[in-house]
Amino acid sequence: MIEKIRSEFPILGTKVHGKSLVYLDSAATSLKPQSVVERLSQFYNFENANVHRAAHELSATATENFERVRALTCKFINASSSSEIIFTSGTTDSVNLLANSLTSSFLKSGDEIILSEMEHHSNIVPWYMAAKKMGLVLKMISVDESGELDLDHLESLITKKTKIISLTYISNVLGTINPIQKICKLAKNKNILTVIDAAQAMAFMRVDVRELDCDFLAFSAHKMMGPFGVGVLYGKSGLLEKMPPFHGGGGMIDEVKIENITFADVPFRFEAGTPNISGVIAFGKAIEFLEAIGFENISKLELDLRSYMDSKLREIKGVKIYGKPKEKAAIISFNIEGVHASDVASVVDQMGVAVRAGHHCAQILMRKLAVHAVVRASFGIYNNKSDVDRMIVAVEKARELLL
Repeated sequence: MIEKIRSEFPILGTKVHGKSLVYLDSAATSLKPQSVVERLSQFYNFENANVHRAAHELSATATENFERVRALTCKFINASSSSEIIFTSGTTDSVNLLANSLTSSFLKSGDEIILSEMEHHSNIVPWYMAAKKMGLVLKMISVDESGELDLDHLESLITKKTKIISLTYISNVLGTINPIQKICKLAKNKNILTVIDAAQAMAFMRVDVRELDCDFLAFSAHKMMGPFGVGVLYGKSGLLEKMPPFHGGGGMIDEVKIENITFADVPFRFEAGTPNISGVIAFGKAIEFLEAIGFENISKLELDLRSYMDSKLREIKGVKIYGKPKEKAAIISFNIEGVHASDVASVVDQMGVAVRAGHHCAQILMRKLAVHAVVRASFGIYNNKSDVDRMIVAVEKARELLL
């Protein structure tokens, strides 16, 4: 099966520094299968038109295809209605929408928002900006030595003023899979709204918003085989209907008068301007691609590779792997003692292996780990054991050259 899957990704035939590409940076962005790329091309070559506006056939077809993907996304995450699916430009855009529209609807000065020390900056900075603007208080759940959230600490942080808990489903650095369903249940019992950053989860595991019972969930198409510039914000309809729009412009209004403006129904009030039509339509192909493989197959293959790499890395003298959570996705972050992460990644790149080094937009977590940067290898459904072997040889070479 894996070779058939790999054949869907022509980029794997690319040469990097004269060597065949090994791509181990899927946590940053996944590769895109041919079906997604061809769908983008098909739209621009034969279907190019705006949606929801013109009366001509091309526009009607574009609108039908665009809304079909909304319905497909609804089914994919098991939302109650397509109106609970808002298309954005990505997870960052989705969280910014919530940090502005949600806080202005439900929060007042002195209210509290709980985040965690493992959050990506996209789930910290928007809340920080809203907190500064509205006089809100931000609190952070500690990450313990194993790389898991300290749930006792979470409970101790909650007060009568706690209104929102916003957390990542899977850490983009440690790979920790957080107990989101348990946290959502705790929050619901205390009338606290929940926001879930599922950017790292969507291409790895089945996510069911009704099973989680989260209030909001955000993710990006580009991390799950889809195009750049497309994101999804799921929200419970009862909450979305009470929220004002974040962006203003065309497509999100009901009626405009100089003395008064009324807004369109959900979800359209949150989709101002011309959306990424081609990207959304091609995103439908990405969902179909993942569904065809099946998440049981995806998770098993990626976890097997992660386990294999973990065991091989631990055989290399001086390698330190960060995080030992009980539930961990297909992400490994490590350093070679005495060597900067960027230098390791540079040597690895010279050997044709793509990984990422840096703070991974998680500087608070880096401080917790007492490092400035780590090397991160992350897997996709297109990786195989040979990729891991190439990575191990590259890391050994980096250690040889840099120590």
